[in-house]
Amino acid sequence: MYRRIFAAAILAGFLSGIVISVIQEFTTTPIILHAEQFEVKAGDLNKKQSAYRNGMFILAHGKHGDWAKNISTILHQGKRWERRFFTTITNIIMAIGFGFLLVACFSISRGKINGRTGVIWGIAGFSVISLAPSMGLPPELPGAPAVELASRQGWWFFCVAATATGLSVLVFLKGIVWVIAGLSLIALPQIVGAPKPEIFGGNVPAELASHFVAASLVTAAIFWSALGWLSGTFWQMFEKKIGK
Repeated sequence: MYRRIFAAAILAGFLSGIVISVIQEFTTTPIILHAEQFEVKAGDLNKKQSAYRNGMFILAHGKHGDWAKNISTILHQGKRWERRFFTTITNIIMAIGFGFLLVACFSISRGKINGRTGVIWGIAGFSVISLAPSMGLPPELPGAPAVELASRQGWWFFCVAATATGLSVLVFLKGIVWVIAGLSLIALPQIVGAPKPEIFGGNVPAELASHFVAASLVTAAIFWSALGWLSGTFWQMFEKKIGK
């Protein structure tokens, strides 16, 4: 059983982590890079540009000016590849962790698990981890105003726990009383409300922020569907090879 859990979770997490990293390159990452430009104040930007020009003064004004510009571009691209590498590693570690969560649910449910039912579990994971918390704390871009981290984390954990419990009650328990209880648990965090900043706005345009929210949720939905399908597929495959 434990070998099966480890094998399914690690393989599914590794592959889905790579998938989500590739998708982010075309969805959320360009928006984040665009939003980071709004973080820098005009005065700071001018100061940095001036310092950069002074630092490259001799090369830029000599006959090797084009060479200096190329070196600058290469260094910038190097930082971007470094960022991509660490983002991919983080995504893989995160996906493996969520993979363990899914296959643990598989083992507890004792139902028939395959790729199709794995997608259903993945959609449930998306609803609990991404969709429900985003109703109160939508994905934020750099530069957006926010309250202190501790209060946001506290509400997020409360929302995840209440939503997961509510969904479990709706799925596994029968009766109108349990339906009302499950729906009430799911609605409770939204009724309580997430902590909000005193001032809304920020340097990031509202259109860019709303685009980022939509892109983040779609990307998360793809990730959880892929993770669910891969976890269910490997779970079924290792049942024959490793056994229960």
